[in-house]
Amino acid sequence: MDSWKKHVRLFIPGPVEVSPEILDEMGRPMIGHRSKAYQDLHASTVEKLKKILFTENDVHLSASSATGVFEACVRNCIKKKALACVCGAFSKKWYQVAIENGKECDKIEVEWGKAIKPEMIDEKLSTGEYDSLLFVNNETSTGVASPLYEIAEVVKKYPDVVFMVDAVSSLTGMKLEVDKLGIDVCLAGTQKAFALPPGLAIFTVSEKAYKRAESVPNRGHYFDFLGFRKYGQKNQTPSTPAISQIYALNLQLERMLNEGMENRFKRHAQMAEFTRKWVIDSGFELFTEKGYESNTLTTVLNNKGIDVNELISKLVDKGMIIGNGYGELKNKTFRIAHMGDTTMDDMKELLNNMSEILEGEK
Repeated sequence: MDSWKKHVRLFIPGPVEVSPEILDEMGRPMIGHRSKAYQDLHASTVEKLKKILFTENDVHLSASSATGVFEACVRNCIKKKALACVCGAFSKKWYQVAIENGKECDKIEVEWGKAIKPEMIDEKLSTGEYDSLLFVNNETSTGVASPLYEIAEVVKKYPDVVFMVDAVSSLTGMKLEVDKLGIDVCLAGTQKAFALPPGLAIFTVSEKAYKRAESVPNRGHYFDFLGFRKYGQKNQTPSTPAISQIYALNLQLERMLNEGMENRFKRHAQMAEFTRKWVIDSGFELFTEKGYESNTLTTVLNNKGIDVNELISKLVDKGMIIGNGYGELKNKTFRIAHMGDTTMDDMKELLNNMSEILEGEK
């Protein structure tokens, strides 16, 4: 049997498990992407997204990964110079995307496992050098959730700065109120806390971000914010949308609203707390700076020097999988995701299996 045909339950930081009901929804017949039927689907989906993101800003759907929207942000919103907040692999990637697109970009960089602090950003923005801020809310490589609400208050002091937030591994798992926070572009992929298959990105755009885009030349074609606005006004996308994905998204948003967003955030917090307790009780340490731990994934310091790949392999034999450390943290850490539709019972089963494997290696 081909390995990819075997179902191994995903506790990696994305893609995550997708419920059978959602997978079935993707099997609906196709509709024309310029039809009234699609416009109705699009409008319904965007309306639900606005509730979940706590925003009145435009919400757009892109047939791409979230990395595509990284590029959209730097192409549309950096006119003078950006400031990137680097605290791990994905925040570093956004900085690199800016540089690769020929944009001027400086960075605040902290040791992996540490959080970006408000005063760091305040010090840099106070120079007046920057018109854009690239900020990763929840760094998937390190499990760090930098203090978004406190940082947002700092950014509000600088009204000419376009505030762009990567919420890829936090959105719908951790509370993020776009309008209250003053976020100009908030982006995520659907394969993490949304608990959908990969291939669809979601992003919000404020009037300030649109105005910046109007003044920036060479925005490109596929990710031009003004193109998204033009077609969004007709409940369409500029290019062919991922219709099957949007069927699934629409249903999943309905399920989230039925659960209640506060209940959903609480469930994620409880799973995170339970996982962190298991880490300490098992003799490991948390890699993440204390007080800045993510509620959607836990990065564990391999202070016991176990063979991480062997742990993962034995876990796969039990029908489950977690993530090794990312990039330079491979084998030095491992990552346990607790996001999406995962429940406390799922986490108990996973961690019990991990305990049995670790006990057997003593």
